[in-house]
Amino acid sequence: MGNKRYHELVVWKEAHTFVLEVYARTTSFPPEERYGLTSQVRRASVSVPANIVEGIVKSSIKDQLRFCEIALGSLNECGYLLELARDLGYLTKERYERLDDHRTRTEYLLTRFMTAKGWRIHS
Repeated sequence: MGNKRYHELVVWKEAHTFVLEVYARTTSFPPEERYGLTSQVRRASVSVPANIVEGIVKSSIKDQLRFCEIALGSLNECGYLLELARDLGYLTKERYERLDDHRTRTEYLLTRFMTAKGWRIHS
């Protein structure tokens, strides 16, 4: 599935859109968070589609599953970091809810993608 065929995956599209939304919503975070929370939530969000892309080109099912599980872990990390940003007052309740809904949709699609491949998902 090389040559950017990952663009065809609904889960990748959703994850990529989530990253763009995270970047847009974190531009208003305080300057002192540039190398802290802003950087961490951005890196965690980028990890999701990046690991999907890396995983789908692996030849072994074990490696494919491992990268998808890493993507799931990053989505959960984003969940906490966005919650923290909300509690610190960096995100309004509405913006937090929108981001978390998007994160949840991405997680749902990723778990469906993994299940469709017949992989057992650890919960």
